[in-house]
Amino acid sequence: MPFALPPLDRAQLAQGLARLSPEPLDDRTIGVLLAHYQELSAWNQRLSLIGPGTLGDILERHYGESLAALPLIPEFAQHGQHGLTGLDVGSGAGFPGLVLAAARPELEMTLVEARERKWAFLAAAARKASLPCRCLNVRVEVPLPAGLPASLDVVTARALKLETDVLGALAERLSPEGRILLWVGEDDPPWPPDLAPGRVVRIPGSRSRRIIELRPS
Repeated sequence: MPFALPPLDRAQLAQGLARLSPEPLDDRTIGVLLAHYQELSAWNQRLSLIGPGTLGDILERHYGESLAALPLIPEFAQHGQHGLTGLDVGSGAGFPGLVLAAARPELEMTLVEARERKWAFLAAAARKASLPCRCLNVRVEVPLPAGLPASLDVVTARALKLETDVLGALAERLSPEGRILLWVGEDDPPWPPDLAPGRVVRIPGSRSRRIIELRPS
């Protein structure tokens, strides 16, 4: 059911995110996320991008879960290296892809959403937040659709279960240091033999939610 998000000003958002983020967020990132939050609130009144069940903990459930992946995404720009190419599959309301792109400006993120109305929101939110994200209205399946980056450093999927064959196809595009990040519960999903598990990040405040890292084996 459509509903408006609770109003938050910049200071309230910054305070809330400071509790949740595993690293400090600069003023630019706070401004970008505020623009996203405001756009999300406006669209959610007619589109139900997020459900009413998370109304009481929107920052924790959506922004916090997204930011929890930051330790798994290196800040290459700080070391004078090239940026990162990212792909967020099933972006929905922008979690985690748009949030991670805000916190990692060197991350060139492509947001993929199969549902046209949610894709339209993503494009509008990226413009509102002045983020150079590409937004594609396609379904990620085998064979992979046209328009996805040919080489990937980071693939994220939070609200969508990726089948083994899709993971395998994405793994073929990973750079040598690339990684696929999956938001999962207690049970590990199946993955193809050309991927190996790496680090695991537990979602703060959740008993079972985790982010698992898969890397080329």
